[in-house]
Parts: sequence; structure tokens; C-alpha cells
Amino acid sequence: MPIRREIVAEIGRRGLHARAEFRGASAAVRQRYMAQLHRKTGRNAIAYYSGWLSKRGNAWMALTDEDKNGFMDCVYNLERDKGLDLILHTPGGSVSAAQSVAYYLRDIFGDNIRAIVPQIAMSAGTMLACSCKSIVMGRQSNLGPIDPQLGGIPAYMALEEFDRAAEDVINDNGEINMARLSLWQQIIRQYHPTFLIQCQHAIERSNKFVKEQLATVMFRGQKNGLKRAEQVVDALTQYQDGHDHHYHLAECQEMGLTIEALEDDQTLQDTVLSIHHAYMLHIDEHPRH
Repeated sequence: MPIRREIVAEIGRRGLHARAEFRGASAAVRQRYMAQLHRKTGRNAIAYYSGWLSKRGNAWMALTDEDKNGFMDCVYNLERDKGLDLILHTPGGSVSAAQSVAYYLRDIFGDNIRAIVPQIAMSAGTMLACSCKSIVMGRQSNLGPIDPQLGGIPAYMALEEFDRAAEDVINDNGEINMARLSLWQQIIRQYHPTFLIQCQHAIERSNKFVKEQLATVMFRGQKNGLKRAEQVVDALTQYQDGHDHHYHLAECQEMGLTIEALEDDQTLQDTVLSIHHAYMLHIDEHPRH
């Protein structure tokens, strides 16, 4: 397997130094390994990458409805009966956008979609992965909680904070602690009217979507499919250390997701990680692909 510096060397061997030349070489290397993946699996393959790890602060890094145009371009004229391998590296983004992309791809390829996570697919990226029939992960791969965020604020945490405030302002004897009430007012007043209701609705919508996708795709035909889907959704929302919690391969298997270990197929592992390194290098020129 070419490691990152070997991918860099492969690009460099094309005698490229100018930025435009780098872009062309980078694209050629990525395409070569994507073609290698297609030959290996016999399946269509597309990749969705974000540069949030190296280009922080760029607003173009989250999944949005605009991205569907890119998906439409990528799947145009693909042979539908060959299925799709969807390579994901993303911090997430809009729940509605994730739902829309999932429904669009499923309408084209049916249930024959497999997610491949070379490193990280968080939040809405995890939702997309859960809409596939299986998820390929390596030792280095992670999924994340599926709780939605509103204005950058995790919905679950906003509701938890409000519940804590309600409990904290009441003394043991049932009286209101005015000092604590004043403190919590400074915090809670930052939420606009209906914000907590919006949080609740967003949670219900995202949980319902993931549960339905799991029950009708990944666990379709299984006697306990719906129950298994509910258990996975519960596991992906019961976290203690924040929205950026990382679920590793073994944890994803334990919660009941259908996981294919990347290490079980050395050729597949080499190809997928070569694609990943090539994309990560290309991100230096483009924040999202």
C-alpha cells in the first residue's frame, strides 16, 4: 500500500511544480486509484470529501443541499445494476441535505449502496453511512453521534442544559434559588424563542430517518430488523463526551451495525487508503470534493 509520502512522490514523479500542474497530477492519481477500486469490486465508486481537518473556518466544509449537484454529476450515466460504493470523509452538515442525498442515491441504486469510511464520517455523514446496506471501516475509521446541530449548537446538549437549569434553580426544600436563577437566565436567554422546540423536532426527525433507513436497507428482511435499528439509533445518541465523540470499528459492530472490516481484504485496504491519501493531498488545493 502506498503511504502518504509515496502518494506525494507519485505526484512529484510527473515533474510537476506549478499549482495548475499539481492539480492535474493530483486528479490523475486519484482517478487511477478510483479506477483500481472499480476493477477490484466491479462496482461504481464515488467519493465525497471535506477539508475540515486542514482548512478550519471555511464555510464550504459541511454537507449542504448544494452538494446534491455534485452527486448528480458523479452518478450520471453510471450503470445502475453495478451498485455504488460511496466513500465518505466529512464532519457532517445539514440533516435535510443528508436525507435528500440518501433518497436520491437510493432511488438510483436501490439498496445496493455500500459506504466506505477511510477515516471519519461524523454526524450527517454517519446518517448517510447508516442509509447504506453495509459500512466498510478500518482500525483508523470512525463514525459519530447522529444528533443534529442548530446554529452550531448540539440539540441534545441544549435540551440537557435546559433540564439541568430547571433542576438547579430549585432548592431541596422546593424554593427557587434566586442567585442560580439569575445565573441561568444569562445562559438561557441566548436561545431564541421556539429554539428548544426546534431542537426536539430536529432530534425526532433525524432519529426517525436513521431508524427507517436501517430497518428498510441495512436490516431489511431480518426478523428483528426494527428492534435492531432502534438499538443502533439509541447507541448513536447516548454519548457522554460531546458531539465529536468517535465510534471505532469494534464499537460500531457492538451496537449492531453491519460492518465490513477493511483489513479483511488487503487489496481493498491498499486501494481505499491510497484513494484517501490522494484526496487528502488534493484538499490542499480544494476544500471540498
